[in-house]
Amino acid sequence: MNLTKELNDMNFYEKVNYIQCNLNAPKNMYNAFGKYNYRNLEGILEGLKPLLAVTSLVVSIQDEIVEVGGRVYVKATATVTDGTSSLSTTAYAREDESKKGMDLSQLTGACSSYARKYAMNGLFAIDDTVDADGMDNRSSSKTQNKAQSKPKPSSDDDW
Repeated sequence: MNLTKELNDMNFYEKVNYIQCNLNAPKNMYNAFGKYNYRNLEGILEGLKPLLAVTSLVVSIQDEIVEVGGRVYVKATATVTDGTSSLSTTAYAREDESKKGMDLSQLTGACSSYARKYAMNGLFAIDDTVDADGMDNRSSSKTQNKAQSKPKPSSDDDW
């Protein structure tokens, strides 16, 4: 049996599982300031599109601006569908009060990209076990190296 026939015989969740098991989205971007590798949304989509083509599934990502406790968040929802069944995940990113070097539209755009990336991570089971987003970059390099070797407990602000 060839792959196309096998994929045609799969149900929706088997196709999503196929994508989750075969998606390659490496951390091929480098942050010179923080000295870490990361993946961006574009890299995820680049790896995802060929798998969507062979499974005939469609992905969409929607943003919504929400206010929680006086703070503004970008809520991104990633959805995969075959036209009948669908599966969605949601991620949030909070806008900072201000960010040096960014105007407000750039800040919202950065939050959107961040939330969208994490919604896609959740939807397609993309592993982020050692992610710079979880590091405390405010500490000294000696303390930071210790923090990198131990997992940081998650909190509500670590979306």
